[in-house]
Amino acid sequence: MMGISTSVLLVLVIAISLVFALSNGLHDASSVVATFICSGAASPRQAILLASAFGMVGAVFGGNAVADTISGLIDLPPETTLLPILLAAILGAVLWNLLTWKLGLPSSSTHALAGGIIGAVVVSSGYKHVSWGWNELFFGSHKLTGITLVAAALIISPLLGFVLAFILGKVSKILFRNAKFGLNKGLNRFQWVIAGLLSYSHGANDTQKIIGLLALALAAGGRSTLQTAPLWVRISGGLVMFAGTMLGGWSIMKTIGRGIYEVHPIHSVNSQLASFGAILFATAVGAPVSTTHVVVGSVMGVGAADQYKIVHWKIVREIITAWFITIPASAAVAAAVYAVFNLIFKAA
Repeated sequence: MMGISTSVLLVLVIAISLVFALSNGLHDASSVVATFICSGAASPRQAILLASAFGMVGAVFGGNAVADTISGLIDLPPETTLLPILLAAILGAVLWNLLTWKLGLPSSSTHALAGGIIGAVVVSSGYKHVSWGWNELFFGSHKLTGITLVAAALIISPLLGFVLAFILGKVSKILFRNAKFGLNKGLNRFQWVIAGLLSYSHGANDTQKIIGLLALALAAGGRSTLQTAPLWVRISGGLVMFAGTMLGGWSIMKTIGRGIYEVHPIHSVNSQLASFGAILFATAVGAPVSTTHVVVGSVMGVGAADQYKIVHWKIVREIITAWFITIPASAAVAAAVYAVFNLIFKAA
């Protein structure tokens, strides 16, 4: 980008990346603690502190599989000309995240980031420089890679969360059909363990997305190799993401914790167990998923297992609609952002 030095561009990419992590926290970290809080197991302050601590552990020790998937979505060499593309991609995702947060819609930060990458790369370099994964799936090794892996993970993961939660809901109804109200105390204590595990899996998956792009940006700016992300990147991403919860994810917490189904301790336990299992599996195979998607799917599952007609399916439809428009909307925003950069700074 003419008129801006590589160092300045790199600083801007890092700064916007951390803003994205913050907006991700407004969405997905809010989802992690929504049922934990709304079921009465913990106060907002307690839940946030727990999520922050275990999410940080997940961000630091969660591996690189998801980060490698995200950085591999862009089929361009890590050169300085890549920096404005990354900047536009992440900024497009941030703008969409902030809009849906303002509206209280639990949309997907992963969707937004994928859309931002698609929009920025297509308008700057052409669609061939997006790793779609079609050739590998149909004509090559028949494996899910690139955008096809992301799309498959985003579709399958909430369904997996729904199915697991539905099964757990049916089983728990049988096991605890004669249980007394005092059981809720034990369930609420158990939720602290499950919420910690869910927070860890969230940090291990969601934080890796922005870590992957930061590793690509640092390589493009000549500050590190593409194969590794410095420890400070992992720690910074984890800290900023969970700070987002403290700054106002409450509307999303309310939507998930009460808007879909009135969550009680047993529902929260089943939802968190299902979400933890689905996200942990996705992280192990390097699939970037949306914690919000998985948690919403699991809440739908426990509600359907308990009393299908009481689930607020109208709100569910609104959420799903937001999911489907996120990728094209964030892609359009990122494309527009890059076009403005190109106009102002005469980007190559």
